Amino acid sequence: MHVTAIHTPLFQPGEDLHQFLAQNIAQLPEKSFVVITSKIISFAQNRLVPVDGSDRDLKHDLVRREADLYLEPTQSKYDLMLTIKNSILAVNAGIDQSNADNHYVLWPEKLQVTTNNIWQFLRQQFKVRELGVIVTDSKTVPLKWGVTGTAIASCGFEVLINKIGQPDLFGKRLEMTQVNVAEAVGIAAALEMGESDERRPLAVVTDVNQPVVWQDRPPTEIELRALLIEPADDVYAPVLMNGQWKKGGK
Repeated sequence: MHVTAIHTPLFQPGEDLHQFLAQNIAQLPEKSFVVITSKIISFAQNRLVPVDGSDRDLKHDLVRREADLYLEPTQSKYDLMLTIKNSILAVNAGIDQSNADNHYVLWPEKLQVTTNNIWQFLRQQFKVRELGVIVTDSKTVPLKWGVTGTAIASCGFEVLINKIGQPDLFGKRLEMTQVNVAEAVGIAAALEMGESDERRPLAVVTDVNQPVVWQDRPPTEIELRALLIEPADDVYAPVLMNGQWKKGGK
């Protein structure tokens, strides 16, 4: 795998995202991935709320509104809110203050539709057929310090490579293993893109040494649902099902 992170000018609120991509990506080979941080999509959509230093509860209220499910901040020693947003376990529903010039940045709206549109634009702009687009954000890993990237939307390829039924090194048939291409590529790209003042919101990833199945259409609703696990069926169900979750969106 080869990752090329792209240094760009600062992306401004309300800026045209497609034009920004065309100006900052020099070329795209076939069978490549474009990885985009969700933050510049949020900026393009003006998903920004000014930080009001006099209102200590503003961020928590925003989280309650943006989350599908949430735990109250009193359950965290760090005054953070564990949430489920778009079927993703996330801190504070993805709301972030870093690199935001005294604003809260909310996750993009209509993220899958936006990702599909980016994919269609890039294929036309660079005259490529087999292309993947991955939108990333930062995530923490339970029981480990530090953040990595995570894929929160993708388009242009089958996300899962099914290894079920294939033999391991000793001939034992795999029973549950599926490789998440979007997650793996997104994590690698996010490492090169950075988390602070690097100003590398884009990356082009080539030479992925896995049998990626490319698609010439956006994912269907059935395909998107097939990527998700209900909390009760998740291996982490003992933790997920015992939280005092409240319904968000209010």
